[in-house]
Amino acid sequence: MKIALIGYGKMGKMIEQIARDRGHEIVSIIDIDNQQDFDSPEFASADVAIEFTAPQAAYGNYLKAWAKGVKVVSGSTGWMKEHGDEVRKACNEEGKTLFWASNFSIGVAIFSAVNRYLAKIMNQFPQYDVEIEETHHVHKLDHPSGTAITLAEEIVDNIDRKEAWKEDTTDKKYLRVDHIRRGEVPGIHTIRYDSDADLITITHDAHSRKGFALGAVLAAEYTKEHQGLLTISDMFKF
Repeated sequence: MKIALIGYGKMGKMIEQIARDRGHEIVSIIDIDNQQDFDSPEFASADVAIEFTAPQAAYGNYLKAWAKGVKVVSGSTGWMKEHGDEVRKACNEEGKTLFWASNFSIGVAIFSAVNRYLAKIMNQFPQYDVEIEETHHVHKLDHPSGTAITLAEEIVDNIDRKEAWKEDTTDKKYLRVDHIRRGEVPGIHTIRYDSDADLITITHDAHSRKGFALGAVLAAEYTKEHQGLLTISDMFKF
């Protein structure tokens, strides 16, 4: 498979190595200093572009890739509130393809499935309050993390006593989501169900970014054969 990379930071470099190890060809690497390469024949030859950039750049990158007929796999977060409707229309009505996930880790996909199942069970037990805490490296500026938001939305969808999620809240009708920034932590997500009698906790603790990078390449392999607006739940049927 021919892959283009959009964004060549730590994640982009790790994706490059894993893609090559799996027998794929990297035909184009686009970063902030060579945006003109979106117009190159090498980029247009890609089956899929894997995009990990900043929230303010992501949507524009999708448009540039789609204009060249290139499908996109993206792990960029923070763009959906402003451009979600446009992306859904492009994928559902205009034949474009985007595989988007807030987290590509296989472990997080499993953790998310456990989260949904546990929330359905805990909906029956109102004596338990629930909260989420996420911890990431000090370079991560947005909060809460996209993964924490996804986990929170899954809980809200399944627990009737929570109307929505919020940061820094003491109102029990909201699911509280806290964030911590320290060191070089790749990502820790913890969900706690607390009652007067006991505490139930589930945690996903990433050892490195390697799991995210492998998941992104697996998503690219899946995207090559599929179209539309895709996500982890399409690739993994839990």
